[in-house]
Amino acid sequence: MLAATVTEPWTEIGGGSTTSPSVIQAYEEGAGESARRIAFSICEAAKTREVACSTLHVWGKHPAEGILDAARKNDCDLIVMASHGRRGLGRILLGSVAQEVLVRSPIPVLICR
Repeated sequence: MLAATVTEPWTEIGGGSTTSPSVIQAYEEGAGESARRIAFSICEAAKTREVACSTLHVWGKHPAEGILDAARKNDCDLIVMASHGRRGLGRILLGSVAQEVLVRSPIPVLICR
């Protein structure tokens, strides 16, 4: 089993490049820590079920793209992912990573809510 997390690159809002390097560094450190926490909890759950687990943190990609690339490069035969289950206007405005993965993936996808 592979537990993959994806971190989008830092994006400036408003088109300017006025963000200090320390803010970007804090974002990257926070994203790395969050990815480590998520991967650790997934691997601990796998361990209790005697399932081998490895982790991968994909940096600098849109989440759906990173998930699909990781699955392809690691010869995964199933993608299992969570969804917030947003509907209606929230889904239209916010988009859905799960929906994008589901539509674009040549690999079967299991969505858990």
